[in-house]
Amino acid sequence: MKRSKWRSVLRLSLGVLGVLTLAACVQLIRNSGDEPVPARSPDTLRLATYNVHYIILSKATGPWSLGDWERRKAPLDLAFKALDADVVGFQEMESFQRGSDGSANLTLDWLLAQNPGYAAAAVGDWREFPSTQPILYQTEGLTLRDQGWFFFSETPDVIYSRTFNGSYPAFASWASFIRSDGSDFRVVNVHFEYSSGSNRRLSAELVVERIAPWIAAGETVFLIGDLNARLGSRTHRILEAAGLRFSPVDGATYHLNRGLNLFGAIDHIGATGGATGVGAPVVIRDRFAGEWPTDHYPVLADFKLP
Repeated sequence: MKRSKWRSVLRLSLGVLGVLTLAACVQLIRNSGDEPVPARSPDTLRLATYNVHYIILSKATGPWSLGDWERRKAPLDLAFKALDADVVGFQEMESFQRGSDGSANLTLDWLLAQNPGYAAAAVGDWREFPSTQPILYQTEGLTLRDQGWFFFSETPDVIYSRTFNGSYPAFASWASFIRSDGSDFRVVNVHFEYSSGSNRRLSAELVVERIAPWIAAGETVFLIGDLNARLGSRTHRILEAAGLRFSPVDGATYHLNRGLNLFGAIDHIGATGGATGVGAPVVIRDRFAGEWPTDHYPVLADFKLP
């Protein structure tokens, strides 16, 4: 190839690289932002969702290992405390052993030990209740009424059943609560699969089927979690058609464990019934003790109940 052609190719390549770099910078700016946690109002209910990533118990060092857990457990507790939430639904709160063995949950044990004002719902003997999506709640002012689960599967009531396309098990946990003023509500905590659009669609349809009787009975139902889908997606449209309302979450909620805010929110909080959002959802994009506690940011939202 002649030198002039090489120069043309080089200029074109540099131009494309420049455009891509500029686009990435624009995305980082668009999807970032440091929002202060709003002051609590005594007549509101604060919910939060937080994907805290699993721990690999057989791995001594490296990402998501036992050693890595020692690095991030104190920052994770600081992030949890910063939420000051009445109810927090977690995803990927799992300490991997073998198969579905859920007898160890280092993250759950740690947070409960550090926060005695909270208790865990959506937990139980791992052979009967999948406890990797617990719902922590403040015991002052809230009483647990009931809890349950269902898997995103053709056999949703079979524990640890694989998803619709045969991939790893995924599920919804839920818990219902009574407030000290006598009002009640239910929280459904989900983690939809990231790689399969059909699994997300079928999972959303199953959620709609399961929450329909609660909505019909006049309950206030909140859906929280890692939907692995942005607002306006087909997944959201299925859920919205059932009566769930999602306030837009501004910016990124997943950051690749490096603070890289490349795309819009995939973690969301939705509500049905007479629940009214107070202000916009808030994403806490801080490091804690100089560390990223996990690869997602926590999201919180305040509501007034009917």
